[in-house]
Amino acid sequence: MQKQLIECVPNISEGRDLDKIKRISHEVETVAGVKLLDVDPGIATNRTVITFVGEPSQVIEAAFKLIKLASQLIDMSKHKGEHPRFGATDVCPLVPISGITLEETSKYAQLLGKRVGEELKIPVYLYENAARIPDRINLANCRSGEYEGLSKKLSDPDWAPDFGPIEYNNHVASTGATAISARDFLVAYNVNLNTTSTRRANAIAFDIREGGRVKRTGNPIIGQKVLDTDGNPIRIPGKLKAVKGIGWYIEEYGIAQISYNLTNISVTSMHEAFYETTKAAHERGLRVTGSEIIGLIPLKAMLDAADFFLKKQQRSLGISESEKIKIAVKSLGLDDLKPFNPKEKIIEYVLNNTEQKRLIDLTLSDFADETAGESMAPGGGSISAYVGVLGVSLGTMVANLSAHKPGWDENWETYSMWAEKGQLYQGKLLALVDEDTQAFNKIIEGFRLPKNSNAEKMVRSQAIEAATIYATKVPLEVMKTACESMEVMMEMAKNGLQNSLSDAGVGALCARTAVYGAYLNVRINAKDIKDVATAEKLLNEATVIFNKTINFENEIINYINQKI
Repeated sequence: MQKQLIECVPNISEGRDLDKIKRISHEVETVAGVKLLDVDPGIATNRTVITFVGEPSQVIEAAFKLIKLASQLIDMSKHKGEHPRFGATDVCPLVPISGITLEETSKYAQLLGKRVGEELKIPVYLYENAARIPDRINLANCRSGEYEGLSKKLSDPDWAPDFGPIEYNNHVASTGATAISARDFLVAYNVNLNTTSTRRANAIAFDIREGGRVKRTGNPIIGQKVLDTDGNPIRIPGKLKAVKGIGWYIEEYGIAQISYNLTNISVTSMHEAFYETTKAAHERGLRVTGSEIIGLIPLKAMLDAADFFLKKQQRSLGISESEKIKIAVKSLGLDDLKPFNPKEKIIEYVLNNTEQKRLIDLTLSDFADETAGESMAPGGGSISAYVGVLGVSLGTMVANLSAHKPGWDENWETYSMWAEKGQLYQGKLLALVDEDTQAFNKIIEGFRLPKNSNAEKMVRSQAIEAATIYATKVPLEVMKTACESMEVMMEMAKNGLQNSLSDAGVGALCARTAVYGAYLNVRINAKDIKDVATAEKLLNEATVIFNKTINFENEIINYINQKI
């Protein structure tokens, strides 16, 4: 069963006192199993975005402890900042990451809200998917009037908090209120402008955000509001859906920004918001100089941005992930105001930043030394997979060179497609490098199980059998993937850059070696499988792939020899 993980992204109303920020953010680490991912303070906004992740019960406990400490260290009666706010912990959204639905996450948000209201005596408003009242779905409604209007809000029966005190007392004057929600992944994204004018930044925000602007007669700023038949202001919608935005001036940077909340990046992506903002700014005589991500960003959002700009440049999309990240950073100007470190800003990279070392993370020399050492792993299976990686990497290189060749511009998309195929094969084979070693280790673990009783012997025998079958299937998967990858080398030999014929040939030879080496591993592991029918099935499948690969290799090499 997949492990349930949720992310929590509390925004606290303190961005200047680093000692307080450190104490509050590190409070979550006192809860076992919770990982603190990011702490992003803002001086001008006097606000810090904290991100942590864990299993639901652990995250709820950590969030409660953070809210409690923030209420003790932050006095809202003394707070000033550019960002809308009404509490020491202003908002505390929960985001489903894996193994849990948004609906289930909403129940945890409601449990957290109840506990904060009852135990900490802080007014709590539930918003977005955790909201129990329709008018409270929108955070802006819950936070209207901000901290300065909280006393009036609490006196209005229609705006009594979902949990916590309904009277404005000295304690509430210090803690303010907290908004708690469950929501999809939201990207807090600021776009930098070459102006100091908040009004002009707001004008662009109104052009772009879904809510647009109020329709007025005459002057669009000071003209009279146009009302509908019910007396409500008519709005002119903005260009992009699932986008909220306002303009502000950031003293820290000396520029105006547009602060966006991208509430559903599958509807409006980060790069779309950036691109449309660039066009809107140009129409108003302004220029976008860059942008910044507040908190963390999913890897896919960065890769999608890179693909968007690579297509604009008519360049191959089949480049490495690290190169795509560089393209995204430079295209979006994410390093305009301060350095952008992907390992600290991309959520998958942060989550995978563990102490466990993978083979594919080693340097070439360290990988060679590890292979040559006294341990039995990595062995032939992992090496076969890595030889396959090198082979398809050469085929992918030829595709990228062909896509970039002067005079071949009309075919760049075709070569890009082949390069992307190559990258997919490369990614699968890289994963198999480590998986083969892990499979061998599972066999060793099986043999180490106790065998003092008949029951223990049975468990041990079953574990060894399952591990041996797994250790046979992994090199079989190497065979399949390396064999299929030869289509890239074949296509590039026939229709790619002819100066790189030898590269396509070496790539094919590497793929053939990967298949041959993995075939040996399938055979040697299959002989230890007790289930004869399973062993024969795996061996027969491996033999078919092996023969297909030899034929494929002969076809490619014969073609290349004729051309050379």
